Amino acid sequence: MANRPDIVVGLDIGTTKIAVIVAQRGMGGKVDVIGIGTHPSKGLRKGVVINIEATVESIRAAVEEAELMAGCEISTVYAGIAGSHIKGFNSHGIVAVKSKEVTGKDVERVIDAARAVAIPMDREILHILPQEYIVDEQDGIREPIGMSGVRLEAKVHIVTGAVASAQNIVKSANRVGLSVSDIVLESIASAEAVLSPEEKELGVALVDIGGGTTDITLFHAGAVKHTAVLPLGGNHLTNDISNGLRTPASSAEEIKRRYGSALRSLVHSSETVEVPSTGGREARVMSRQLLAEIVEARMEEIYTLVHREIVRSGFDEFLTAGVVLTGGTVQLEGAAELGEQIFQMPVRVGVPTHIGGLVDIVSSPAYSTGVGLVLYGARDGERAAIRHSGQNILYRVKARMQDWFSSHF
Repeated sequence: MANRPDIVVGLDIGTTKIAVIVAQRGMGGKVDVIGIGTHPSKGLRKGVVINIEATVESIRAAVEEAELMAGCEISTVYAGIAGSHIKGFNSHGIVAVKSKEVTGKDVERVIDAARAVAIPMDREILHILPQEYIVDEQDGIREPIGMSGVRLEAKVHIVTGAVASAQNIVKSANRVGLSVSDIVLESIASAEAVLSPEEKELGVALVDIGGGTTDITLFHAGAVKHTAVLPLGGNHLTNDISNGLRTPASSAEEIKRRYGSALRSLVHSSETVEVPSTGGREARVMSRQLLAEIVEARMEEIYTLVHREIVRSGFDEFLTAGVVLTGGTVQLEGAAELGEQIFQMPVRVGVPTHIGGLVDIVSSPAYSTGVGLVLYGARDGERAAIRHSGQNILYRVKARMQDWFSSHF
């Protein structure tokens, strides 16, 4: 059973929380958020499912909350995927144009040629994202159909993930009675929610810092040029605070959210924080600057690794629009300012846009992936939902490519 035709649902299975976003398609392609459900995530580590039962219960609780708010039953979702197992690479395909004029069949053949790369048996293709086409050495073409020529080339970005990780996400959703229409790389989804077409055209780095992972996606000339996932996130800050201040993890998380700062220089020396102790001892009062030192050190490490990955990609000189930070961790005071110091380029914090409805609830970097999944699903909404429990993800690639062509070219 599928959702109502006008309903699209995003399922963000994160390391720290499960978020379910329910949206309704409106007039003129507008999407209105009508329901949201969240629940602490218990069965994931660094973006990967490690406990099916705990994950199922968390998803069920979030879905029930979203159904209650939206006033509808949820049966089909677009699910996000992350984790250090995600690998992206660029590929290139060349074919001869049979009729001297490029047709849709030629485009399909050249994409197939670009996809024909050796992939280990334990991995599967998640996305094939066209970057540009070349017709008889004329590059920079986005819509080659109808052009005259004898040779067609395609440059694409291919994203792969571990088969087991994708299957565990599908299995967890199926156990709750949900059918998964598509599995979407979380940073690709977040880009739908927080980036503008102008930023993608000029060149921008999207850095999504979640609880367990930091996802990086580089755009230039309107296309994805590079993707990467780092196994670091907000939970590492929480652990540092817990160890540094000698306080339980739950208290450390609350302290991070309420008093954390990514820049010590923004904190006045007179500010203090009440820190709960363990073993029934009395709470202690400590300097907020000490907390800022701990947070700044870890955030600086994350940003440095991100910058190193951007430089390694070779696209650092093409990021005219700078860096956009999103994800729950970047809500920390000073996150953007520290980013500008490390990246040496413009930095802003991205929140979900392009939506209506319950905007005030989801206008937070923490909901970028969930809202992005809804926007991604709405864009692909004309395609019938594909139930793929136990089905290899490759069966869905061709349908997704056709949707991509129709919506982008």
